Amino acid sequence: MADVFENYLSSTGGLSAEEINFSAQFFKPIRLKKGDFFIREDESCGHVGFIASGAVKAYATDKEGKENITCFKFEKEFVTSFPEFVKQEKSRRSIMAMEDSVIYRISYPDYQHLLGQVTAWNGVIKSVMEQEYNQKERYLLNYNNRSALDKYRHVLSSEPMLVQRIATQDLASYLGITQRSLTRVKRQIHRPNVL
Repeated sequence: MADVFENYLSSTGGLSAEEINFSAQFFKPIRLKKGDFFIREDESCGHVGFIASGAVKAYATDKEGKENITCFKFEKEFVTSFPEFVKQEKSRRSIMAMEDSVIYRISYPDYQHLLGQVTAWNGVIKSVMEQEYNQKERYLLNYNNRSALDKYRHVLSSEPMLVQRIATQDLASYLGITQRSLTRVKRQIHRPNVL
């Protein structure tokens, strides 16, 4: 599993082999079972993680206790609640494993130390933050103010992994539609002649 992390760092092109070896010691692997939390809403956001295997969902809970899923993260992606991690505040959302997962995590003090020792990490973090921003921008452009049918068609064409790996209720929450609407739209697309 460590190879997945080190290969990812190598692929960024910003870190030398020595910097990658030095950096790897600060990232400790943790194993999460499906349903385990990486970060809990209203608790201190003390870690950034790199997903070596598995998948997580990020969500906030509304007043009625309903999950409002804001994103999914898969292998070879960093995960945390970035604004709260940087400010060392309580997280405004939870991050939970949707599958058994292995995540390499670094604590905030180790993260600060690493940035001080390996300045090339600033480039890696900048790239991760740009990906986060682009993901949120794409979400707003593609899923805001669209019909359930248009949202699902977009998922099928642009993010098919979500259909393959995400439970229907989680995908519906992410798309901002009811599970019933999503089921109806799936039926409409996959079995158009069946009433």
